[in-house]
Amino acid sequence: MESPLDNRPIRLGMVGGGQGAFIGAVHRIASRIDGEYELVAGCFSSTPEKSAASGLELGVAADRTYADFKQMAIHEARLKNGVEAVAIVTPNNVHFTAAREFLKRGIHVICDKPLTSTLPDAKKFVKEVEKSKSLFVLTHNYTGYPMVRQAREMVSNGDLGDIRLVQVEYPQDWLTEAEELGDNQQAAWRTDPERSGAGGCIGDIGTHAYNLATFVSGLELESVCADLQSFVPGRRLDDNAHVMMRFEGGARGLLWSSQVALGNENGLKLRVYGTKGGLEWAQEDPNYLWFTPFGEPKRLITRGGSSAGTAANRLTRTPGGHPEGYLEGFANIYAEAARAIIAKRNNESVSSDVIYPSVYDGLAGMHFIDACVRSSARNGAWIAMPNQRNGS
Repeated sequence: MESPLDNRPIRLGMVGGGQGAFIGAVHRIASRIDGEYELVAGCFSSTPEKSAASGLELGVAADRTYADFKQMAIHEARLKNGVEAVAIVTPNNVHFTAAREFLKRGIHVICDKPLTSTLPDAKKFVKEVEKSKSLFVLTHNYTGYPMVRQAREMVSNGDLGDIRLVQVEYPQDWLTEAEELGDNQQAAWRTDPERSGAGGCIGDIGTHAYNLATFVSGLELESVCADLQSFVPGRRLDDNAHVMMRFEGGARGLLWSSQVALGNENGLKLRVYGTKGGLEWAQEDPNYLWFTPFGEPKRLITRGGSSAGTAANRLTRTPGGHPEGYLEGFANIYAEAARAIIAKRNNESVSSDVIYPSVYDGLAGMHFIDACVRSSARNGAWIAMPNQRNGS
């Protein structure tokens, strides 16, 4: 007789995300939406006192609230009911060192983006994941939106024909002034090259735009021509980026990301145009996808509606007209990760329907940042991108 499947909640740990951290709370909410995770341990801050206080607030036992992530990885790996997965929600420069400690001890890793703060570390990261038996999931959460999955499915099915143009933009305005000079810690580390890496805006939100463009279009980026600016006096990293892109097969693209575009809150938008039709999607109105077949009226495809396909419906929780958005997108990535983790727990194969950003998507993002920074430094010279399909 076969043993029953073990579908208990996944024992989750967290590194970072303590008091005052925005993204840690987002990850915790996302992990709880479907009841598939239970937060049982954490190293919530580089400051022991703050980590302890954060653990107390979150209801984590004192003996499983740690002052050091390496200590946490070692101790949890020895426990019979230690963490099965860990969420890494620190500034970029800690992602690699923290994740490595858990990967080498057989603990699955769910990591915020971008992958690392430097391209060399990203390449080392890939090697660590490849030699580990653990899963690695990168939380490019916009890939979890149902209408983004709908768009990807339509492109894959040939509804747009051969892709010609990809346009993506991600404007914000929250760094219009030098917020990093005050007590805004989110601004401080994101504009600090020691913690954020060589890219500012291009790394923080430009990588989201790049990832979304390639995820939906399925195209391989061949080269970029970038113009990065730091408009705020004294700012050490870019706060605005214009990038021209050349894709395989001759398709062309434009990417704009900005954190100084007044009047924009979180304006991620994607347009994809082919020989048979075009698609438009906006993150601030995420439940709708516009499709225009060539020579026909524009059509509205709605999340939860009869016009949506299989890929969108499997990630939809509520009926049409009940909005789903940012938190649910994150939750969908966590849900996909949970399906893969539980399959491994039960020695089953992971379903081909399960899709989540991998370490190779993270490496592609780091190559993108590096190419944009080098292109801008050379007055907009075209910089070739390595082929990402083989993980190079």
